[in-house]
Amino acid sequence: MRKSLLSAVALTALVAFSGSAWADVLIGVAGPITGPNAAFGAQLQKGAEQAVADINAAGGINGEQVKLTIGDDVSDPKQGISVANKFVGDGVKFVVGHFNSGVSIPASEVYAENGILEITPAATNPQFTERGLWNTFRTCGRDDQQGSIAGAYLAENFKDAKIAVVHDKTTYGQGLADETKKAMNAAGVTEVMYEGVNIGDKDFSALIAKMKQAGVSIIYWGGLHTEAGLIIRQVADQGLKATLVSGDGIVSNELASIAGDAVEGTLNTFGPDPRLIPENKELVEKFRAQGFEPEAYTLYSYAAMQAIAGAATAAKSNDPMEVAKALKANGPFKTVLGDLSYDEKGDPTLPGYVMYEWKKGDDGKYTYVQKM
Repeated sequence: MRKSLLSAVALTALVAFSGSAWADVLIGVAGPITGPNAAFGAQLQKGAEQAVADINAAGGINGEQVKLTIGDDVSDPKQGISVANKFVGDGVKFVVGHFNSGVSIPASEVYAENGILEITPAATNPQFTERGLWNTFRTCGRDDQQGSIAGAYLAENFKDAKIAVVHDKTTYGQGLADETKKAMNAAGVTEVMYEGVNIGDKDFSALIAKMKQAGVSIIYWGGLHTEAGLIIRQVADQGLKATLVSGDGIVSNELASIAGDAVEGTLNTFGPDPRLIPENKELVEKFRAQGFEPEAYTLYSYAAMQAIAGAATAAKSNDPMEVAKALKANGPFKTVLGDLSYDEKGDPTLPGYVMYEWKKGDDGKYTYVQKM
C-alpha cells in the first residue's frame, strides 16, 4: 500500500513537472552565430535574449515563461534548412530570424508547413513577404523601399559621377543593387559598370582596375560588410578615389576594422537609429553595461520579441496562427522601434530609410552617423 502511494505521489509530481515544462513558450533565434557574419548573429541573439529576460520578468506571455533556443545557420541556405528542421523537432513555436534573405526565404517554407511563425529582424528582400505565406513577418524594411531611397540619393547627389553597381550575387545583395539601379535609372542616371563578385573573394584588383579604366568615382555595393571592407581598403590602396555607397548590410562597426581609415566618408542606408529614441535610453545602457553595443539589428530583434508578445496578448493565445492573425489585425504594438502595425503581407509600418556617413568619433573609432 505504501509503495503504491509513493508511486502515485511520484506520478503526480512527474505530471506536474511535465505540465510546467510544456507551459513554456519555446522561441528560436536563428542567424549566423559563427562565420564571417557572426557580428550580425550576435546582434539578433543579444537583442532576443534581453527581450526575453524583460518579458519573463514582467510575467511572460499570457502567463507562460519564454525559453530561447539558438540556431546557427552560418548565413548558408542549407544550414538554414537544417536549423529550421531542428526547430520543428524541438517544438519551437516562433522564430526570430533569420538574418540573410537567402536563408530566411527557404526556411520560412519549413516553418509555414509546421505551424511556426517567423519574424525576421533583418531579411529585406521583398519576396520574403510577397509569397502569400501566413507566417512571414519582419521588423525591418524592404529592399524596394531601401533601393528607392538609395537610387534617388545617388541621382540627386552624384548625377555627374561615373557610378559602378557591384553586388555579391546573393538574394539580398543583388536584389538591393537591382532595386537601387532601377530607381537611379528612373531618375535619369545610368551606371558605367554593373558587376557581380563572389562571397568570400579577397582580391578585388581586377575589379578595381576595370573601375579605374571606366573613371568610376562612386561604387554602389549590394552585399555585406565583409567584402565591402576589403573593397574600400583595396580601392584606397590602389589609388582609386571613389566613395562606396551601400545598404543595411554594412551596418556593423566591424566594417571599420576591415577597411581601416579608408572607411571615412562611406555612405549607407538604414532605418533611423533606434538607439537615439529617448525612451530607449535605459535599455541601451543596459546592453552597454554588459559590454555589448546594441547597434544595427539588436533592437530590431528586441522589437520582434515585443511584437510576438504583444500580438499573443491581444489574441489571448500563444498559438502561432492566432498570433499571426493578431499581428495583422490588432496593431499597433509598442516596440523599441516605435508603434508597429502589419499589413496583410506581414510588412510593418516603419519610418523610411535614411542615409548614414562613416565618421571618426571622439573615441577615435569609426562608426556610421545618421546624415539625413
